[in-house]
Amino acid sequence: MALFTREEALNYHRYPRPGKLEVVPIKSFRDQKDLSMAYSPGVAQACLEIARDPKTAAIYTGRNNLVAVVSNGSAVLGLGNIGALAGKPVMEGKGVLFKSFADIDVYDIDLGTKDPDEIIKVVKCLEPTFGGINLEDIKAPECFYIEEELKKQMNIPVFHDDQHGTAIISGAALLNSCEITGKKIDELKIVVVGAGAAGIACASFYVELGVKRENIFMFDSRGLIYKGRDHLNKWKEKFAQPTNCGDLAACMKGADMFLGLSKKGLVSKDMVRSMAHQPVIFAMANPDPEITYEDAKEARPEAIMGTGRSDYPNQINNVSLHFPRSPRRARHRHQRSHEARRRPRARRSRQGTRASGSPRCLQYGQGSGIRPGLRPPEAARFPHSDHRHPGRGKGRHGKRCRPDAHHRFQGVHGRPQKAHGSLPCPCGPVREAAC
Repeated sequence: MALFTREEALNYHRYPRPGKLEVVPIKSFRDQKDLSMAYSPGVAQACLEIARDPKTAAIYTGRNNLVAVVSNGSAVLGLGNIGALAGKPVMEGKGVLFKSFADIDVYDIDLGTKDPDEIIKVVKCLEPTFGGINLEDIKAPECFYIEEELKKQMNIPVFHDDQHGTAIISGAALLNSCEITGKKIDELKIVVVGAGAAGIACASFYVELGVKRENIFMFDSRGLIYKGRDHLNKWKEKFAQPTNCGDLAACMKGADMFLGLSKKGLVSKDMVRSMAHQPVIFAMANPDPEITYEDAKEARPEAIMGTGRSDYPNQINNVSLHFPRSPRRARHRHQRSHEARRRPRARRSRQGTRASGSPRCLQYGQGSGIRPGLRPPEAARFPHSDHRHPGRGKGRHGKRCRPDAHHRFQGVHGRPQKAHGSLPCPCGPVREAAC
């Protein structure tokens, strides 16, 4: 069901110029006066104002709308530890998502080090440049330590999307699944494969939503996590079963839900057949899921099946449902942490997934109540590709804002938005609906 060939993907990244991002001026630059204001001597006035009052950097520079996507390439998608350079296309891709869905500018910071303390030191020194830090594709448990320390030491929002974004969106899908199947969340048996940043964050959030911790069977690369087993850190120990309950096939028997955040090919059709009635299967490994959509539906046609891929139905992914508007909300609210508001965000994201006509996961069906939605994402609902719009719209709060991409993202609020002219600013319905 892939929408492209390998050659097409490579050509996309290579032509007409390499990469996916560029830096574009947002102020006029047509004559000598513009030059003298953009640089010396006019720029000195902005410098002096910021020196007098550092808060004015928010109005005289682009810092507040600039996010650093920081990675060392130690856990890139489902590709593993491929290094910072090989992971750079992913970080550039995140920049495209930030710009396209939330009009946030991004520099990707690809660090050639595996030392957590060195990463912390480098990122902390970047605080004058950026309005927020997005940690990306850093392996566990180092990512937990890095995020905790940066939140303590920095005065700007720091978030690890692999943890919080994935947890919120999969939690919203879990709530919808319970509504569709009629199952009670506190009675679910859940098998989680992948005990990295995303897996542990998702499992922790499910407990907040009502799943019993003892009903979560978590696997890492060494098998089931249980008490007394070797190679357990403090985060994995929270989900340790009292005893060794067996391998993945044994734990999948009678399971209501499977959450995969690991690598392809780990789940067989027989495992799916052994699950409870109307099982929920979120095989979210990227780029290839733990079991393909076709194999899962063949084994259990009534299963609610979702993947992390954009070219399969029921995408369970934070790309457009939650990320990257989360950092915009944090910036508006001057938040340094995301955990406290995860539950209400999941419930609001859940409401978004149920919108009629939406391409998102687990929609309402037509006519006979609720059913799993099986429509793939539609290209027509993506933002326009050209962000260089000369006009500016006036926001509902009297603020001036550029007609940014999420205003044109049809379906965010269940209704189309105009591409030009007078448009709501990011503080308007986007913030009201998603914050």
